[in-house]
Amino acid sequence: METSPRWQGRLDVLGSKERETLLGTSLSRRFTRLPLWLSHPANISAFYGLLTSLALLLPYRFAQASDSWLTNWIFHSALIMIACLLLGMMSLIIVSISKRFPATPPRYILYPMPFVGLGLLTISMTDMMNLPSSIIWLLLLLPGPMYVHLSWAPRWRLLCLLEDDKNPFEGMEDFKDPANDAENIADGDEELLSVVDALEEE
Repeated sequence: METSPRWQGRLDVLGSKERETLLGTSLSRRFTRLPLWLSHPANISAFYGLLTSLALLLPYRFAQASDSWLTNWIFHSALIMIACLLLGMMSLIIVSISKRFPATPPRYILYPMPFVGLGLLTISMTDMMNLPSSIIWLLLLLPGPMYVHLSWAPRWRLLCLLEDDKNPFEGMEDFKDPANDAENIADGDEELLSVVDALEEE
């Protein structure tokens, strides 16, 4: 899907740091290609719940001898997706009130957590070891909603402001483009600007 042309056309008036804040890293940039209604934080969080549910398919299939494994999997998958959706909605509400800007999630902690949780769940379901279910489900469910809360929900709010023809960085000195600051300081002095450009190239 193509990026929304309404806010994409307004990126040119923003500085490089502002564009980086809006677009984020590779994962967030993929979500920005979706329409805003589809990339709603609740939808992104629910999508993580769907991915988690698909990963649980094999443990449920081979770790349970009863024929009701599919029913249990569907029921738990629905609960996971609903829980993630509600957490995504809560994150958006909190961000809308706090006006917080995106923060970089601790990837080295969040990214391995679902795999660790999946491994522990498999061990627990095969009766190899009794493990606390609360820890297992926390490891499985936390990464997606945490990413949405820290990174995507604030970024989605900024994109919505830009879509409504509002500058989300208005009045914020911290997000001025360094190139524009250099031009203001030089005040038209071409020799000074050439020195600054040479230093930036180095």
